[in-house]
Amino acid sequence: MERRTFLIGISAGLIAAPSLTSSQGRKVAHIGYIGGAWYSASAATSLFEAFRQGMRELGYVEGRDITFDTRWMRGATLEESAKLTDELVRSKVDVLVAQGFAVPGVKQAAASLPVVFAYSGDPVAAKFITSLARPGANLTGLSLLSVSLAGKRVELLKDVAPRISRLAALTNPLHPGEEDEFREAKGVAERMGIMIRQYPVRSNSELNGALDTMVKERVDGIIALSNLLVMLQRSEIAEFAVKHRIPTISGWEDFALDGNLMSYGPDLHYAFRQLATYVDKILKGASPADIPVQQPTRFQLIVNLRTAKALGLTIPPALLLRADRVVE
Repeated sequence: MERRTFLIGISAGLIAAPSLTSSQGRKVAHIGYIGGAWYSASAATSLFEAFRQGMRELGYVEGRDITFDTRWMRGATLEESAKLTDELVRSKVDVLVAQGFAVPGVKQAAASLPVVFAYSGDPVAAKFITSLARPGANLTGLSLLSVSLAGKRVELLKDVAPRISRLAALTNPLHPGEEDEFREAKGVAERMGIMIRQYPVRSNSELNGALDTMVKERVDGIIALSNLLVMLQRSEIAEFAVKHRIPTISGWEDFALDGNLMSYGPDLHYAFRQLATYVDKILKGASPADIPVQQPTRFQLIVNLRTAKALGLTIPPALLLRADRVVE
C-alpha cells in the first residue's frame, strides 16, 4: 500500500473528528497520536488499532468520550516529530501518545503536555525520564527493553542451530540500552562456549560493511538487537542470511515475518493496548511524573519455517510447540 493511500485512508476511515463536547454536553477527551506509517503501513495501522482497542476495553466510546487526532511520520527525524507535536499542542489535545522513534522530538516540543510513550530502548539512559519508578516530568509509558531477552535469544538460536560457534551481535550505539543487552548476550554465549563479537552500526552503509565483515570472519549466527535501523533493513538482512546460510534472530515480530529465522520479544500489540491504561489514569487526574514506566510482561516467539528450510535447519518440535506464530 502506498503511503499516501494509507494516510488518506486512516484519516478518513478511522479517526473521529475532534470535538470539545458530546451531544449530551459532557467533555470529550482529545487524544493526539504520533506513529510511523513510513516504517510499515500495516504495522502502523495495527499498533494504533491495538491502542484504540485498549481504550474501548476501558469503556471509552469514540465520539461520546474520546476523539483521536493522528500524525504519521514520513521519516524518523527529531525535527519532524517536533513539528508534528507542535501541531497537536496547538490543536489542544489532552494527552499525546507517541511511538518510540518520535519521543525525542515529542519531548522537545510538548512543553507540559502529558505524553504516553512506547519506547524500544532505555528511556532513563535516553534522558526522557528520571527513573522507571518515578518518571519525574510529563512523560511516562512503556519501555519495551528487557535485557534478559538478549540471553534467551542466544539460547533459542543455539537450540535451532547447535553447531553455532561464532556469533555476531548487530548493535546500534545510538539506541540507549543496547550495551546492557549485549553484555547479557555475551555472558550467555560465553557460558555456552560460543564466541560472540559486537558489530556496532549507525547507518545503512555501516550495516552493509558489517555484513561483509561477517562473511570474511565466518560468522555462523546473528543476534540483531531490536532497533529502528535493524528493522528498516530486516529484509536485506534476511536476504543476506539466506544467501550465506546464517540463522538470525531479533526481538520484533516483523523481523521473522519478513524472512528472518526467528524473533523473540515483547508482544507489541498487547503493549500498545496497555498504553490505554496510562491515558486513562492521566484523564482521571494522575500526573505522568508519578505513574511508573513499566517493562514488558508478555512475550512472543515467531519462527519462520520457510527460512529454516532455506537454511537447511530442522526446528525442534518442542520449540515449534512454544512458538506463538509459525510462518509456513
